[in-house]
Amino acid sequence: MNKKEKKQQIAKIVEELKKLYPEALCSLNYEGEGWKLLVMGRLSAQCTDERVNIVCKDLFKKFPTAKALADGDLTEIESIIKSCGLYKMKAKNIKSECQRLVYECNNIIPDTMEELLKFEGVGRKIANLILGDLYGKPAIVADTHCMRICGRLGMYKEGQKDPLKTEKIMSELIEPNEQSDFCHRMVLFGREYCSAKNPRCDVCPIKMLCKHFEVVSG
Repeated sequence: MNKKEKKQQIAKIVEELKKLYPEALCSLNYEGEGWKLLVMGRLSAQCTDERVNIVCKDLFKKFPTAKALADGDLTEIESIIKSCGLYKMKAKNIKSECQRLVYECNNIIPDTMEELLKFEGVGRKIANLILGDLYGKPAIVADTHCMRICGRLGMYKEGQKDPLKTEKIMSELIEPNEQSDFCHRMVLFGREYCSAKNPRCDVCPIKMLCKHFEVVSG
């Protein structure tokens, strides 16, 4: 497919995913509070959203505000988030993030990629999640689900694992106002149908729009 054909194809997929997952909810239960999304986004690296949601119930009970976490004891933070993996680095990062948010940003989450990347531990994936969810800006969250599924759909070579490359390609193919919700739907779709090891191609509701299914079905 050329670029024009890919844009047409992905537009059809966007519409089908809307029917499947009308609400396009973020998998992280941040309760509409930006600082929580900032923290949870960092904890989600190499950890499931489900685990992050569980751990953060205790974390936010103990530290109910960004200032409380900014001023919190690092060892205690480490203890609470230990099951998320890489806990020492993550604890250091989320404490630093909250310090910057409270003492340098006046508790206001920045609304630009440039400013978000100044937060310790924040990369483009977390920054795009924040820009899309909090500010409704065009944003491709190139997580494992997005990279895997968009490759299978035929938007680029299957198996490609470069987040920045995925972000660039998909941001040019998907309408700006659809990008953030599309990425949330990719997570839901990946869990229900298009898993990494055993995709349920036989019952997939968008299989007729999928390059991978076209190949495997002969």
